[in-house]
Amino acid sequence: MKITIVGRKVNLRSNFKELVERKLAKFDRIFDKDAEAVVTVTVERNRQTVEITIKQRGMICRAEDTAMEMNEALDHVVAALGKQIRRNKTRLEKARKVDPGMEILDDYYDEPDEEINLTRTKRFLVKVMTPEEAVLQMNMMGHEFFMFRNDESGEVNVVYRRKDGDYGLLVPEGE
Repeated sequence: MKITIVGRKVNLRSNFKELVERKLAKFDRIFDKDAEAVVTVTVERNRQTVEITIKQRGMICRAEDTAMEMNEALDHVVAALGKQIRRNKTRLEKARKVDPGMEILDDYYDEPDEEINLTRTKRFLVKVMTPEEAVLQMNMMGHEFFMFRNDESGEVNVVYRRKDGDYGLLVPEGE
């Protein structure tokens, strides 16, 4: 796995970079050599945020945590990634073309598999509007996300409320 470590508003020490590489090394058995991990560390006031995104053949695993110490945040993020990987084990095995009976993750995570149960399908008209109008519509409905057709691009986009209270925009990207 290729690892890129980025520091925002902070100069990262080499011992932290080594720690990141050591902690992510346990995922080497799961991901191919062409997988890319991007570790972003951001320091704002007394909060330190660590975000890890791992991409492999169109699949994305991402986790983020904020703590007083970046090592603590790193521990939480690696644990969260492990849980995600455990939940999505069968999808990862298919993506890797590994024998589905092989228990590649049980050495690290002993949580039971979580069954995905879609209980409802909702259909609605996707209206043309600006992202700002979509945010207003989302807030009026009291939802955490809202799908709309972007008036500039004509593509279906999604606006969502982020944990920090700001808003995000999801835009589709071709492979």
